[in-house]
Amino acid sequence: SRLLRASHDRGVWGLLLWPYILTVSMPLDCKEEPGSFTRCPSISQEKLLDRVIHHAELIYRVSEEACSLFEEMFIPLPLRLQSNQAGYACITNALPIPSSKSEIQQISDTWLLHSVLMLVQSWIEPLVYLQTTLDRYDHAPEMLLNKTKWVSEKLASLEQGVVALIKKMLDEGTFTTTYSEQGPFQYDVLPDMLESVMRDYTLLSCFKKDAHKMETFLKLLKCRQADNYNCA
Repeated sequence: SRLLRASHDRGVWGLLLWPYILTVSMPLDCKEEPGSFTRCPSISQEKLLDRVIHHAELIYRVSEEACSLFEEMFIPLPLRLQSNQAGYACITNALPIPSSKSEIQQISDTWLLHSVLMLVQSWIEPLVYLQTTLDRYDHAPEMLLNKTKWVSEKLASLEQGVVALIKKMLDEGTFTTTYSEQGPFQYDVLPDMLESVMRDYTLLSCFKKDAHKMETFLKLLKCRQADNYNCA
């Protein structure tokens, strides 16, 4: 009963804090300058980077909450353990993203941003798919649906912010913003129910991992921009 009470308390706090998270999310749009979002000419590079980092932090936090909520609602503990032991076949594994600490230390600031952009763009379509499949669940809580929808919308906003930041760093007006080399994202229309649930769980788990990677790369960039030689 203690575990049930703790779970209930987390759910109550989540419901209470959810509107607050939505209201404190710092917009990435460039209100100081009317017109194109992606150019952000009146905002300094430092300020824009802070906004992008704040956005990434919120996306990661909400992705954690959505993943935990999905686990509690739909994934029995034995299946969670089995999934963790098997590891995740994440859709972004094939991307040329640095993974080891030594690789990350060797890449340039611009390539750090390119890596974030590749991750962001790789997840836009799968998250849209996830919303449609969650809508078919009989007992999916409204809070889970709201969280996945919010993350999907904010990811598109983060993409614009990262593109704006790259343009500022490269100081050029044109920039290719699409990295969809892995082909269109698609799944079978009517998979087995258990298979579908585990697939959605894997998607959420992989996205949470990649959202943390986006946040980490952006914070590393901020550390480098501050000329700190002890950036990990």
